[in-house]
Amino acid sequence: MALVIEGEERIAAPLQKVWEALNDPEVLRATIPGCQSLEMKSPTEMAATVVVKIGPIKATFNGEVTLKNLKPPHSYTIQGEGKGGIAGFAKGGADVTLTEDGPDTTVLKYAAKADVGGKIAQLGSRLIESTSKKLAGQFFSSFGEKVGAA
Repeated sequence: MALVIEGEERIAAPLQKVWEALNDPEVLRATIPGCQSLEMKSPTEMAATVVVKIGPIKATFNGEVTLKNLKPPHSYTIQGEGKGGIAGFAKGGADVTLTEDGPDTTVLKYAAKADVGGKIAQLGSRLIESTSKKLAGQFFSSFGEKVGAA
């Protein structure tokens, strides 16, 4: 089952600072909903453990995250795949672009695609889509708050 999620977040921070935060495992760990661990394996590869609850199913996903198409400090593609054991799998990616809006404001736009399978996929597309949108929204708004406040 495939999903597409798009959004935009205005962040009260200069472009370079937002770019650095998008590549900082500490910032990402603190802002990804349900993130238990996130470690850099190389400058473009991370290993992550995330706990997600969708409807009645709560699953721990262990996965790999890769950064591609890097165009510092303006854009990149983040791709990941996670396995949640009996609950199923999730894989997807997001194109993230940063645009300067004055010296101290950055507009972050994202277009994400996700694909889920296994038990989770049986929950129904509406529930999965609304949960995915909520999680994406939570991540980008808490990311924006953390980077803008720092």
